[in-house]
Amino acid sequence: MKKMLVIVTLLVMVGSLLISCGGDSSSEGQSERMRFVTIGTGGLTGVYYPAGGAISKTVNAKQSEYNLKATVESTGGSVFNINAVMSGDLEFGIAQSDRQFQAYTGEAEWEGNPQENLRAVCALHPESITLVAAADAGIDSIEDLRGKKVNIGDPGSGNRGNAIDALATAGLDWETDIQAEQIKAAESAKLLQDGRIDAYFYTVGHPNGSVMEATAGTRPVKFIPIVNVDELIEEFPFYAKSYIPQKLYPKAANDSDTPTYGVKATLVTSAEVPEEIVYIVTKEVFENLEDFKQLHPSFEVLSRENMLEGNSAPYHDGALKYFREVGLMD
Repeated sequence: MKKMLVIVTLLVMVGSLLISCGGDSSSEGQSERMRFVTIGTGGLTGVYYPAGGAISKTVNAKQSEYNLKATVESTGGSVFNINAVMSGDLEFGIAQSDRQFQAYTGEAEWEGNPQENLRAVCALHPESITLVAAADAGIDSIEDLRGKKVNIGDPGSGNRGNAIDALATAGLDWETDIQAEQIKAAESAKLLQDGRIDAYFYTVGHPNGSVMEATAGTRPVKFIPIVNVDELIEEFPFYAKSYIPQKLYPKAANDSDTPTYGVKATLVTSAEVPEEIVYIVTKEVFENLEDFKQLHPSFEVLSRENMLEGNSAPYHDGALKYFREVGLMD
């Protein structure tokens, strides 16, 4: 009986070992066959989340060919995404182009700690510096803001910094040349319709609900062009030219698209992410750009050329490989 018990025990142990090994082998094989990457985005109601979803959808359309599956994670936005990419918690993240610049050069939240392994993949939709003015305020250019009541955004906001840069480029001092309000940009539509301000700046992707609210009010409004910004863009590489599509705001008192400039939502990664994976993601977005543009209204203005504007960190080798293959870069 003891011998029999020993034999049975040994058989059970061997069987368990075989099952365990078989399971591990299968798991390892599955792991080799399918790779996973996560894209950090932003809040569920913003544009970053659908932007990440559009990238993952485009990549996953060829999931079986590349053995690569992309997933999307809602996050706190630019700063969180850059830090998570740098720590290896995310493979990709969407970040505002000025944040990309600050992280790589060691400024703002990264003061004295430059993120030298940060890599750019491409730019996505523009977040335009939008100047909205009441049609009855006598404002046709940014220079006409002199002496007017203008909301530039709350202290500490990126919107406020962008507005001050725009004013300075036009030769205006925000402290002395305008009557500056410093209220959250999202509250500007009501202020304008109530007659409490003449104009406001809002750095935002289009279409935007708050801007739609402003154009749909009883007080007619229009977009004011912001031009002559070449020197500003040369000084601050995170800025890029953009425009506000008229068709997105049919109730605005404009006859055509409005030229301006702004920051870009950019796709970033780490130098530690394998070249092949970054190459695949870059290739699928660019090769399917027309389909990609249909996935969200903010993407309508994208072109292969303007997706290379506004990036300030070095491009990842995987992205460079694709850009060189198709002649977008030397």
